[in-house]
Amino acid sequence: MSMLPDSPRVLCLANQKGGVGKTTTAINLGTALAAIGEKVLVIDLDPQGNASTGLGIERKDRNLSTYDVLSGDCALAEAVMETAVPRLWVAPSTMDLLGLELEIASSSDRAYRLRNAITGLSRSSLAEELGITYVLVDCPPSLNLLTINALSAAHSILVPLQCEFFALEGLSQLLSTVEQVRGALNSELTIHGIVLTMYDSRNNLSSQVVADVRETMGDAVYETIIPRNVRVSEAPSYGKPALLYDLKCAGSQAYLRLASEIIQRERDLRPVAA
Repeated sequence: MSMLPDSPRVLCLANQKGGVGKTTTAINLGTALAAIGEKVLVIDLDPQGNASTGLGIERKDRNLSTYDVLSGDCALAEAVMETAVPRLWVAPSTMDLLGLELEIASSSDRAYRLRNAITGLSRSSLAEELGITYVLVDCPPSLNLLTINALSAAHSILVPLQCEFFALEGLSQLLSTVEQVRGALNSELTIHGIVLTMYDSRNNLSSQVVADVRETMGDAVYETIIPRNVRVSEAPSYGKPALLYDLKCAGSQAYLRLASEIIQRERDLRPVAA
């Protein structure tokens, strides 16, 4: 089941460990990509809905959500909402997603609900109107059916890793899941890269983790490292990405560099046809 050739690039942000900066990366990478001219849709697949909140979508305003999309009650185009960021849209989530796995467990297409929804969006008039070039899927902190849906729909996976002592613990389990999905559900799935987050330059452990991860994962690790940054932490409480809250802070600047690096990797992955 290939995606449509003219469909947007779909990257899922996944790590079964919580607190690694996954949602923060989804929000700010999406904003940074939009800032450099891409048209981005963030799909919030985490029942906590923090990506939606961080992009300024209040819970009371989420009339249609990714739960409605995956349960088949509405098309993805109907759930898409504007954000305060030009060229950035979000399909918000609600706590209803918690019950989805049980609801669709017996369906033959249970792993392909998101892929089918994105394909439907690509064929819709909204896709033509918005011209979305990137879809970023924010996954829950577990390897459940929601994450499997994201991996089945994605071209590539982006893995945020926190610069802490157990950074590499659990990575092998995630990579093993990626291999299983590639073998059974999505042969085109690749690892786009690993982004190191919450780096503290005053902490020797952070530097050691960076060295260890680079030694283990090699070129899969992005050059850009996201620093631990107070302004980035504060921004979601104002319903804003860090780039809107404080463009000049170290965290915002790092996400802009990461966006540029991702675009460059995309060019390397997809050489332009002569």
